[in-house]
Amino acid sequence: MAATFAEKLLARAAGLPAVSSGQIVDAYPDLIMSHAASWRCIRMLERLGTDRLYDPDRIAMVMDHNSPAYTAKTAADQKLCREFAAAHGIGKFYDVDAGIAHVVLMENGHVRPGMLLIGTDSHSTIYGALGAAGTGVGFSEVAATWVSGYLWMRVPASIKVTIDGPLSPGVFAKDVMLKLIGDLTADGATYCSVEFDGSYVAGLSVSERMTLCNLAMELGAKFSYVPPDETTRGYLAERGLPAGSYEELFPDPGASYQQEVRVDGTTLGPQIACPHTVDNVRPVEAVAGTRVHQVFIGSCANAKYEDLAEAALILRGRHIAPGVRLIVTPASKSVLQRAISDGVISVLLDSGALVTNPGCGACAGDGGVMADGEVSLSTANRNFRGRMGSYESEIYLGSPAVAAATAVRGAIADPRELVRDQEHAS
Repeated sequence: MAATFAEKLLARAAGLPAVSSGQIVDAYPDLIMSHAASWRCIRMLERLGTDRLYDPDRIAMVMDHNSPAYTAKTAADQKLCREFAAAHGIGKFYDVDAGIAHVVLMENGHVRPGMLLIGTDSHSTIYGALGAAGTGVGFSEVAATWVSGYLWMRVPASIKVTIDGPLSPGVFAKDVMLKLIGDLTADGATYCSVEFDGSYVAGLSVSERMTLCNLAMELGAKFSYVPPDETTRGYLAERGLPAGSYEELFPDPGASYQQEVRVDGTTLGPQIACPHTVDNVRPVEAVAGTRVHQVFIGSCANAKYEDLAEAALILRGRHIAPGVRLIVTPASKSVLQRAISDGVISVLLDSGALVTNPGCGACAGDGGVMADGEVSLSTANRNFRGRMGSYESEIYLGSPAVAAATAVRGAIADPRELVRDQEHAS
């Protein structure tokens, strides 16, 4: 029987010849990620009365939330994690200087096509950008998998999303996903594997594929997936992983999908998710002019190098509006280093931005929180009430280009207007 990507991957992870949607299997993840919740996993082991690990090489720990520590409690939790990793030979340990777990693991060659990854973060779907299957689970499930090596999983049904391109200038993967989330709603792909395809997807960089797969979580997805190709192989080769060192998996022709969706990217404009849900999406024109107090460029969805460079193109030679705070939090140390070396950081600083250390930052409520009545335009993946401080504040979501344009105008703005201004000036 023709199989989807999810069916093929979970059959491999469970050591079975084939599986079908709805089937329960015992799957052995290739990598188990824990971030700020790592200390919770360790405490769970103590409650279980064991510290025996099935395979330390399959464990990765990244101190990306609340970094560096800003309370004695956080410092103690991170200290516990450092000591545990050292005592158990966990080589894939990344401390507070590294950045966001998902980006750090991908940049360091720990994610490859055909892998199954679980993590203490719902946006582990991002690993689908490299043809892998990632999903978020609770810290107790991670602790149990540390010990047993496996966890039970239900094989998800699959949804195929075909995205046609090209997109217009000033429109990006973030806009595509916000439009899709708005159309399908936040429950539109609950416990499903979302397979991306189409001319637009095939031409994307790994960075933009990461944005697609990251935001699939906001559809309720269990997995997301972009078929591996030469772009994937080039990215992995740069990280010392030649073709042949991993197994690429592809859905079979004729595989059965719960739903097939087509997105016409050629007609799409910038999109905005309005308070207080990610699926409350409108075209930027519908909310343009909404005054903001803060703009945040960060998160695992949109703080990669290309995202910062995208914002810098609009901010170059311009200054943010009076009364607006622009906070930029790079996704990783390597992103920050590259952005420093080629002048992107200088452009951001000259525009009036505050550039922070790599990590989750304001997306996780770690700095950059808002007061009552304040409004933020964020490139993060969620805008729930109270996510960035006061429950009486509001969060709008958009692309880095929208964020940059908004910072300049002091109100939500269409980045295409500023691009046209640049063209006229030249």
